Amino acid sequence: LLHARAQAASAEPGSDSLLASALPALGAVLALGAVCWRHRRAATTRRATAEKRFPILSSRPASEGILPNLPEGIAPGVVTGKSFEILLDWAKQKGFAIPAVNCVSTSSINACLEAARKMDSPIIIQFSSGGAQFYAGKGLDNKEFHAAIAGAVAGAYHVRALAEQYGIPVILHTDHCAKDVLPWLDGLLSANERYFERHGEPLFSSHMIDLSEEPFEENIEFCTKYLERMAKMNVGLEMELGITGGEEDGVNNEDANPDDLYSKPEEIWQAYQALSKVPNGNFTIAAAFGNVHGVYQAGNVKLDPKILGNAQTYICEKLGLPEGSKPVKFVFHGGSGSDLKDIREAIDYGVIKMNIDTD
Repeated sequence: LLHARAQAASAEPGSDSLLASALPALGAVLALGAVCWRHRRAATTRRATAEKRFPILSSRPASEGILPNLPEGIAPGVVTGKSFEILLDWAKQKGFAIPAVNCVSTSSINACLEAARKMDSPIIIQFSSGGAQFYAGKGLDNKEFHAAIAGAVAGAYHVRALAEQYGIPVILHTDHCAKDVLPWLDGLLSANERYFERHGEPLFSSHMIDLSEEPFEENIEFCTKYLERMAKMNVGLEMELGITGGEEDGVNNEDANPDDLYSKPEEIWQAYQALSKVPNGNFTIAAAFGNVHGVYQAGNVKLDPKILGNAQTYICEKLGLPEGSKPVKFVFHGGSGSDLKDIREAIDYGVIKMNIDTD
């Protein structure tokens, strides 16, 4: 490189010899850099395999967190596996629903983390396929959901890098995944498997599959099959029963049959029974009780939270559980514009997650 610089100094300004003299040396420097990078990458890989935390920040002290009375097994950062299950059970026991916010950028993620810290609350950061594609940028090709997969993975790493620093427990989740979007989920599960192999935990806490528009039996069959794969790496599943009305992320159910907006206790029991048979399976159910995606004035959405209560009672009888038990962890979709009393009643019946997208 010094020889090239000497030659360049003697060359006429603007002459081709200036570039020609520098190219061989530059090539040698780049080759040497590539060798060094490969050695460094191998060393980094070895270190990362033994580290559970985000590798770049692993040498920094983790935040102690400011949430009071966190249950044992829960610490600031992304929670997965048993910690994920403990956090959901804690929400049900304490009678609150964890807000699940659809994010499309680093700014929206950071705003959610800051709000959760100020409110002393755990939070769920989630991505839809469309939101994940937007996160990746419009310049990235989305053939075979490439951009949507890359965007969701990038968002997950962003959350992992910051969640500990904000001192709050965070659940990493993906939202509605219809049948034609399953290749997106397949790509994310592959990413989870690679992350699990290296770090002993999955990249995401959980994923949602929404086959509510498919035949009921097919919905349960697909979700059970996917949960079997997900349970091997401690990833949770959220499934949807019945149809959430309105429109979200390109899925339009504004003309749905009104009967499909309300799940039946027998259907919830069948889904619960099938998913409970999966070893190490952790799941939640987004049952329909009149909820609708979109913004509506309070009173225009006819919610019937008692559907959830009736389902809990029905399943308790089937399982021989004491009266008042809540074996099912429910998810509340389409809550914008709902009356506060309906939201509180739904939580009383076992809702532990409430989605926020339209707002």
